[in-house]
Amino acid sequence: MSDMVIKNIGILFTGNINTPIIEGPVSIIIEKGKIKGIERGNPPEAQKIIDANGIAACPGFIDSHTHPVFGDFTPRQNQLGFIESSLHGGVTAMISAGEAHLPGRPVDRQGTKALALLAHKSFARIRPAGVKVYGGALILEKGLVEEDFKELAAEGVWLVGEIGLGSIKSANEAKIMVEWAKKYGMKVLMHVGGTSIPGSSTVTCDDVLVANPTVACHLNGGPTSIPSSEAMRVIDKAECAIEIVHCGNPLSAFEIGRYMKNKGILKRLIVGNDAPSGTGVIPLGIWRMVNFLSSLCGIPAEIAICCATGNTQKVFGLTHGTITEGADADIQLIDAPMGSAGSDAKAAIEIGDIPGIAMVLIDGAIKAQVSRNTPPPARKIA
Repeated sequence: MSDMVIKNIGILFTGNINTPIIEGPVSIIIEKGKIKGIERGNPPEAQKIIDANGIAACPGFIDSHTHPVFGDFTPRQNQLGFIESSLHGGVTAMISAGEAHLPGRPVDRQGTKALALLAHKSFARIRPAGVKVYGGALILEKGLVEEDFKELAAEGVWLVGEIGLGSIKSANEAKIMVEWAKKYGMKVLMHVGGTSIPGSSTVTCDDVLVANPTVACHLNGGPTSIPSSEAMRVIDKAECAIEIVHCGNPLSAFEIGRYMKNKGILKRLIVGNDAPSGTGVIPLGIWRMVNFLSSLCGIPAEIAICCATGNTQKVFGLTHGTITEGADADIQLIDAPMGSAGSDAKAAIEIGDIPGIAMVLIDGAIKAQVSRNTPPPARKIA
């Protein structure tokens, strides 16, 4: 007998851009925190059965760009509980782009290593509100040598915080460290655009092409965007993933979304919040970006959802982000919000309405029921 069955799902957004949607009714079978299968017809017996009552299911969102520090507190906005609030916005995982907002952040070689290792090990032991926070992103500072990357990788650190936050400003300096990081299996993020915080730097298209990161972060600005022509050159010339964020330039995000849609390369596009930031903490920021891509850029809802789920899973090599057999059971149950002109979640997203979240599961465990941050879903689950 399985642990859980979610039955009567009306639409299944898979998060897989190759097969992004399955029309229901279908059931998701969950066992030991994993998705055992997706089935039609009468579902098998289970210890717990959830009747979705025709509403949709989609993967929990992976916020590709966050700046946590420790626990569920951000000194950037002097706020507690921002990660739990994001859970109520459908976010089940967050990726650190660097713990840059730590008061007194060390900028020497040993200090920057220590911060990355401490944040990594801290978040490995705690999941605020159940959310999987991938913390410990090494901020590149002068003096780091190849042995430092080897040492940190051996301790489990696998992220390099967005290049530009530390004292490494030159693309040629960064290129060497990027090569070291990739040699030891790390994923490398790179700031693109104008200066974001005191001490950071402006990063150009040419810098990205020289450094060759894993992700060109907030190509729509964090918050200041490079010229559109330069953004398109990054998309065309670089091989890295392209990220747009809520705390960025909306016109640039629109142009990037439309450009990548028209070129048929949306599989490279991922979505982040870039929060906590000066813009604030935005618990619904990922849903707002998904709606933005769908309603304004003309991207079908099921593809826009992939940009916040399966695309990000693939870039970072995660075990969640799709509703497929063997993936972690990180799932949102969603519907058109009460009062929406959309008849279901897909229609609501495509006209710009944030869905009502009825339930959020992480590893098959219920972590939130009707969201405190979205409007209530039009239909109730049982």
